[in-house]
Amino acid sequence: MIICCGEALIDMIPSVDAAGKDAFTPHAGGAVFNTAVALGRLGAPVGFVSGISTDLFGDMLRQGLTDSNVDTANVVMSDRRTTLAFVTLRNGQASYLFFDENSAGRMLDAKDLPAIPDATTALYLGGISLINLPAADFYVALAMREAGRRVIMADPNIRMNFVTDETAYRARLERLIAHTNILKVSDEDLDWIVPGPLSMLEKADMLLNDGPQLVIVTRGSQGATGLFGTDGVVEVPAQSTTVADTVGAGDTFNAGVLARLSEQGLLSTDALQNITGEQVASALAMGARVAGITVSRHGANPPWAHELGGA
Repeated sequence: MIICCGEALIDMIPSVDAAGKDAFTPHAGGAVFNTAVALGRLGAPVGFVSGISTDLFGDMLRQGLTDSNVDTANVVMSDRRTTLAFVTLRNGQASYLFFDENSAGRMLDAKDLPAIPDATTALYLGGISLINLPAADFYVALAMREAGRRVIMADPNIRMNFVTDETAYRARLERLIAHTNILKVSDEDLDWIVPGPLSMLEKADMLLNDGPQLVIVTRGSQGATGLFGTDGVVEVPAQSTTVADTVGAGDTFNAGVLARLSEQGLLSTDALQNITGEQVASALAMGARVAGITVSRHGANPPWAHELGGA
């Protein structure tokens, strides 16, 4: 089983009501929630760790997980409110305004880490759940506790407009990266984590030397690059598609990568230590394929396995 650990929230997506006026429509989402849903739809055994509210939006989130075959046994229920993220779309690119103070997802205590099922092969973390306390410390502590026993994959998915203490956030990411086996960053994330005039490959190689066995850099329509081993580098193109919006694209990409690595029996530290270029390319190609379907339709709506045909 793959356990996704992080935020579950409601994306308020721009829409038009029956009278033709601008409106917002609620959709279950959050970066880590989206990855869990995508994994479940792809047929991978997946569970979820997060704080979820008992309010009506929390009901939506739990139902969305269940409908996509995600195990919710380790969800932490709370009577605090659900996080809301209002989405603005410009030329298909999404930006977000978060309402997260004292939310069910944020108010998790690092002293109360859940037991992880023995059958778990990997933990996936990322998104805004790594930014604000106390939840950020909860998730990093969980990753550090499980590192060495399971594969740890992280995608910071950095939202600088949500960061209030950059120094603490950078230090937290450094601790997490040091305990991570697979690190995925966008090119923009990479430039923020490793500032300066170095090339993309030089920056990614610096991160590879910080602990991960595989570093993946996504570049939107330019595809993705994987760095591994001593000098292994693989590039795969993005899928050619008509873009409706990019909500959930990276999250679905991550699910595709994890699903393919799981299918290949590569979600162990020993297997990742000896991963080949062909195996990395296969995982990145799967990520690109499922992400291409997600961006072709509105909102974070990852594909089901049957939509892939003979993948």
